[in-house]
Amino acid sequence: MAKVLVVEDDTSLSARLREWLELEHHQAEIVGDGRDALNYLRAYKYDLIILDWNLPSLSGLEVCRQARSHGIATPILMLTGVSDIPDKATALDTGADDYVTKPFHFQELSARLRALLRRQTVQVANTLKVGVLVLDPEGHEVTNNGQPVQLLPKEFALLEFLMRHPNQIFSSEALLDAVWLSESEASPNTVRTHMYTLRKKLSAGGNRSPIETVHGVGYKLEA
Repeated sequence: MAKVLVVEDDTSLSARLREWLELEHHQAEIVGDGRDALNYLRAYKYDLIILDWNLPSLSGLEVCRQARSHGIATPILMLTGVSDIPDKATALDTGADDYVTKPFHFQELSARLRALLRRQTVQVANTLKVGVLVLDPEGHEVTNNGQPVQLLPKEFALLEFLMRHPNQIFSSEALLDAVWLSESEASPNTVRTHMYTLRKKLSAGGNRSPIETVHGVGYKLEA
């Protein structure tokens, strides 16, 4: 599961993008304005950005340029209605990682997203593996020491995020920004509650939960 910022001013297309991404087990946050997109990127963390070329206030190219200049390294997939190679080259030179020309098929979009997300982490056979813990992002399945673990969507998202960043410590606030949408009413206490149930499920059947609490700091998944 990835947290995706969709920057698209066509409300019909953005609604269809949100629906498709949620079917693919991702979270989608929609912004329709270039300047608002930059504000979101400075305030929240995302796993991937789908960025339209033509936007109010600031163009997609300018959003991409400023995001990179501020050190935001999140993969960017540009949506463009232009087909000229020089224009596409400009998008890549500005900092975009890939582009899709409108109109596009959602299955192609999904394939491009998976490719960009794979660049963020080492995966074997499209799965994440940390010790005896294995997570399949596409199949939405988790096993711990070969035993299946049934997780709720937010528990799955928390575990996937931690498995993509093993041995790193994250506070409840950082996990809240990484996994929950900005308009959510969730709080750090919500994160702690989900983390408690996640660790309990991972330790079922005599297994050891690889998620450790670093007291006074946060949580980490030991590799």
